[in-house]
Amino acid sequence: MKIDVLLGLQWGDEGKGKIVDVLTPQYDIIARFQGGPNAGHTLQIDGDKHVLHTIPSGIFHPEKINIIGNGVIADPYILSQELAKLVAKGVNPLVNLRISKRAHLILPTHRMLDAAYEQALGAGKIGSTLKGIGPCYTDKTARYGLRFGDILASDFTEKYNSLKNRHLNILKSYNFDHNIQLIDKIPFDEYEKKWFEAVSELRAFPLIDSELYINKALAEGKTILAEGAQGSLLDVDFGSYPFVTSSNTIAAGVCSGLGVPPSAIGKVFGVFKAYCTRVGSGPFPTELADATGELLRDNGKEFGSTTGRPRRCGWLDLPALRYAIMLNGVTDLVMMKSDVMNDFDTINICTGYEVNGQITQDLTYETLSNPVMPIYESLPGWKKSLSGISDYNLVPENLKLYTDFIEKDAGLPIKILSVGPGREETILK
Repeated sequence: MKIDVLLGLQWGDEGKGKIVDVLTPQYDIIARFQGGPNAGHTLQIDGDKHVLHTIPSGIFHPEKINIIGNGVIADPYILSQELAKLVAKGVNPLVNLRISKRAHLILPTHRMLDAAYEQALGAGKIGSTLKGIGPCYTDKTARYGLRFGDILASDFTEKYNSLKNRHLNILKSYNFDHNIQLIDKIPFDEYEKKWFEAVSELRAFPLIDSELYINKALAEGKTILAEGAQGSLLDVDFGSYPFVTSSNTIAAGVCSGLGVPPSAIGKVFGVFKAYCTRVGSGPFPTELADATGELLRDNGKEFGSTTGRPRRCGWLDLPALRYAIMLNGVTDLVMMKSDVMNDFDTINICTGYEVNGQITQDLTYETLSNPVMPIYESLPGWKKSLSGISDYNLVPENLKLYTDFIEKDAGLPIKILSVGPGREETILK
């Protein structure tokens, strides 16, 4: 068997969580392969909204195994809060959640370091979610990190204190006093106490050698969907560096994030919005800092599910989409939030850029490092509600024109079209 992959093709927030939930009945196992609680996967089930940060989006299907893979990093306190919310909704994660022993732990001091680094950057700040993502991945690479397997060790507290003290020495060099700073409005000592309580709670969950578990499942013919977080344009190598996340968000990250060979990769579902959004700083060629951008934000409820920050909004960027398709080897496109575009008489779509007086149709190093003028083609809007439509043949003709334009440019079919936030508001072409 092959492991299929679902990931984002833009700057995150594409709607991956909903599609994972929709596709989960076709799979035996859903596995997150990278990222941490900076992710926010939103699902709407029977009118009830759920936001997942670390747990895979198949968790609402009790018969399906969900795995937090080795490439993921997790804050035990945030994870415990997420688990409590699931239990309150009638979900029992102990039944179908597994955690890799090799997944790294975000310490309270990682979050302090994140805040200190961002503060030191001043006007050049990255726009971090302040969840400790960068510092945790830094420790992982520098070989200082703690992993979930460590919480089972008798000397775990000693290991924790050793890394904590290392972090405190770094914070002193930034004149950053952790004693007077808050983490999510909680004093450090209180947060640390809650963190250790969460660690104790997580010892009850199955901690597994996920790479062995997954490869054995593939050998047994089990079907697996790998779930990505953030988006391809936030990849640490190929995104708009340095305004990126700290992990490989593209399909190649599945191999290192779950411990599977490249030959095991099957379909790659690439998820994108009918327009573009971005949270935080960094290049955004098609950004609309005007009333049109505000309308997209309002219609799409574009506020970060993790931070609550308003998202920057703009027209669809085809060179960036083609670039992400190339990097990931996408086989199936998924277009989200078509309904957000219902109110526009005319819809622009970026087909290229003007950079330093030169025209290009490619997203290059230069297009992410210099002022860019997007080149647009205009298409007619459909000006109709998409509510209740479940058959592609019944969608407005101008929406078909829009999807046809994208498919021709991308050289790939749009296999799934989302026309609303609910599970049922999904058209399988």
